[in-house]
Amino acid sequence: MFDRPDLGDIAVLVCLDFGAPDYDEGVQECVDLVRSAGVTVAGTIHGKRQRPDAALFAGKGKVEEIAALVNAVAANVVIFNHALGPGQERNLERVLQCRVVDRVTLILDIFAQRARSHEGKLQVELAQLSHLSTRLVRGWTHLERQKGGIGLRGPGETQLETDRRLLGLRVKMLKDRLAAVARQRKTQRRSRERSGLQSVSIVGYTNAGKSTLFNAMTKAQAYAADQLFATLDTTSRKLYLSPELSIVLSDTVGFIRDLPHSLVAAFRATLEETIQADMLLHVVDSASPDKDRQIEEVDKVLAEIGASSTPQLLVWNKTDLRGLPPQIERGEHGEPVAVRVSALTGEGLELLRQAIAERLHGFNNDHNIEDRDRYGTE
Repeated sequence: MFDRPDLGDIAVLVCLDFGAPDYDEGVQECVDLVRSAGVTVAGTIHGKRQRPDAALFAGKGKVEEIAALVNAVAANVVIFNHALGPGQERNLERVLQCRVVDRVTLILDIFAQRARSHEGKLQVELAQLSHLSTRLVRGWTHLERQKGGIGLRGPGETQLETDRRLLGLRVKMLKDRLAAVARQRKTQRRSRERSGLQSVSIVGYTNAGKSTLFNAMTKAQAYAADQLFATLDTTSRKLYLSPELSIVLSDTVGFIRDLPHSLVAAFRATLEETIQADMLLHVVDSASPDKDRQIEEVDKVLAEIGASSTPQLLVWNKTDLRGLPPQIERGEHGEPVAVRVSALTGEGLELLRQAIAERLHGFNNDHNIEDRDRYGTE
């Protein structure tokens, strides 16, 4: 969209507790998201409510508290770790006299920064326009006057016009282009199927170590970093598991709680790799105290895109941080159900290759008994 101001954005975060059991983890995730967007966190406002206020979401008294902190730290943006309605966002900006960004816009902004490929930029722009078109909190000309900052940046924003009809035409054009991409991916999949190659997609919560694992297994150079949503563009490589067996391994975008529906819809073509895969490697940060909920969130998105029935092999990553040895965990019939690895150190990767091969091409009972004796279960 636009260049970021020289001094960057200074934000006040608003994280309200509506009784969710994982409130503290949600606050930390919000901080990580904001920092991933390149924004300085100047302060955080907490509070408990039974339900959101219809007009101001946080209530009049809490908004006054937010306004006081904004003035005290000279913040230029207030970021809510919640989804705001169009009217709520408009009312808050009027009272606080600064930009107000909700969780959906924050995630879209991070995706706008991370998009590298032509397809990725198309997907992000479509998600942003779909989100903006439902609210129009600010006029297009207002956006074009701004120098930039969080919530005001994204591929193709210079295309935004004041006329809703032109916006609709832009959205239609983006959908047509992405449909062409989907057809191209379908052709590529058919080519792989004719060659007899099976496909495996890496999925998981954002920052679980998916790209690090992908690079370690394929010797690729996919971008990997200790930040949320480091990977947006799907990367696929042929992987030799043994002299007799090869697969196509794909690295995909990470998931997160409350992933915007517009983003899931826009990335449908990319996520087709996940839907059509023969098996999913569900990578989990085993050192995270919130790993169980993260698994649930990933499964929720997989169900949303129609991939809930695709076979999964759980990959407990970062086991070096827990001091656990690499290991294959097996089900009651001896089939591999999970593998403990460290993508960073490479420990357990051979076991993971073995487990993938067994799951894709069956497994020998005698061999499984030997493995259970050797590796045991957790």
